Amino acid sequence: MYGQSILYDYAMSFNGTPYRWGGDDPMGGLDCSGLCLELLQSAGIIPGNIDLNAQGIYTRLTIDGCPVNPEADFGALAFFGKDATAISHVGFCLNQYEMIEAGGGGSKTKHIKDAMRDNAYVRVRPITNRSDRVAFVKPKYRWKSDG
Repeated sequence: MYGQSILYDYAMSFNGTPYRWGGDDPMGGLDCSGLCLELLQSAGIIPGNIDLNAQGIYTRLTIDGCPVNPEADFGALAFFGKDATAISHVGFCLNQYEMIEAGGGGSKTKHIKDAMRDNAYVRVRPITNRSDRVAFVKPKYRWKSDG
């Protein structure tokens, strides 16, 4: 079972991974939902045989009773889009100010050359870089503390 520091280190290990639309394979590239799903699956929050987009992750977590929070903290997911029924992007919060996200690409970013052209990769960014935030949702992690 992952503790907070192990999950943080695992999340940061993807920093610099190329973006790939629909990507859910760390070796072949990740999109935003692929990155967050990998982290949630590694922590035992979502089973490993489920594939979800950003909207699907939001819906799954809220149906499972995970709280929608007014502020970010480590391990929360930041969801972006028009509203709670039109989520288009998700990032993993590292703290109340920063998230790790797979970004910069889109539906035409399917190969490493596309990611290089689009400057699309997994990166750490301020949560406030995006103005279309819909919600923060905190999964129900099983750890108490790393202390």
